[in-house]
Amino acid sequence: MEDYGLVSIITPTWNCGSFIAETICSVRAQTYQNWEMIIADDCSTDNTFAVVQPFLEKDHRVKYVRNEKNSGAAITRNHALREAKGRWIAFLDSDDLWKPQKLERQLAFMKKNGYAFSYHEYEEIDENSCSKGVVVSGPKHVGCWGMYCFCWPGCLTVMYDASVVGLVQIADIKKNNDYAMWLQVCHKADCYLLPEVQAKYRRGRKGSISTHGYWTLIKWHYYLFHEANHNNVLMSLFLTAINLPFGVFKKIFYVKKRNS
Repeated sequence: MEDYGLVSIITPTWNCGSFIAETICSVRAQTYQNWEMIIADDCSTDNTFAVVQPFLEKDHRVKYVRNEKNSGAAITRNHALREAKGRWIAFLDSDDLWKPQKLERQLAFMKKNGYAFSYHEYEEIDENSCSKGVVVSGPKHVGCWGMYCFCWPGCLTVMYDASVVGLVQIADIKKNNDYAMWLQVCHKADCYLLPEVQAKYRRGRKGSISTHGYWTLIKWHYYLFHEANHNNVLMSLFLTAINLPFGVFKKIFYVKKRNS
């Protein structure tokens, strides 16, 4: 297998002791082996470190850093990104999973086509890791304007070339911090879809901040564009407004129920 260089896997975590072992195992099962997994702990109060510790002892590629105080997902991702040493940056939250060929297939796709920013399809699973029968895809090509229209990539599917993009650091926002990253990256490189299901996203987990009402999501989108991305009030309102119909568009055309 061709060695494309070191992949740094960014894994922020907070109180995911029940899931993180399965997440780490899905990384260790990768057919592409040149990786480091940076687990950035936002001061978990559960057994997260006790679960992670045996992996630290038996696999030097699994690394653990801990915030000095509970700081939120954005600061935690920033911490992990500063620790990353790889040319390639990938993301995997501590309750999600990768399929074994994810890194190998995505790296080959990017190198073959000269892409510096890519994502792929994923399926949804429940708290027990059982498939919900839903596959999420997206446009084949997302340029800078397309990324402002909507956050098409799932965080667990993204990879970018840090030699092109550089170090990404985002504002301290509670929600949409992954979207804030893609808005930075898209100014350096367009994003391309690998049309393969190579990851599993855990949907509807108790305690996740991914499930909120529409008005709350609208508020967070406005905050993303205005505070984190430094757009003026009118542009922030406009970008927030156009995200709504594109969200409906995604559900119609890119979220599909698998045939049983």
